Amino acid sequence: MRSRYSGYVLGLEDYLLATWHTSTRPVELNLATEARPKWLGLEVKARTQTDDAATVEFVARLKVGGRAQRMHEVSRFVREDGRWYYVDGAVD
Repeated sequence: MRSRYSGYVLGLEDYLLATWHTSTRPVELNLATEARPKWLGLEVKARTQTDDAATVEFVARLKVGGRAQRMHEVSRFVREDGRWYYVDGAVD
């Protein structure tokens, strides 16, 4: 989770797509064409893991166009061949 947050902070679209599970991965993210947010911090609230599945609840703080926002999400991950992949998330 923290590495994907860092990927968003640094605008690393290739890395984000590579860590996204193929069953839900978009073709592209268009990070370069959208207004780039200023990421202010990440707080991991909770995590659970059972074998090759995990969830991570987090709050990310950011500013877009000078306006502060927060993103609260519970993300799902799966492990395949020893690597963790983001599947999807429920945003609150």
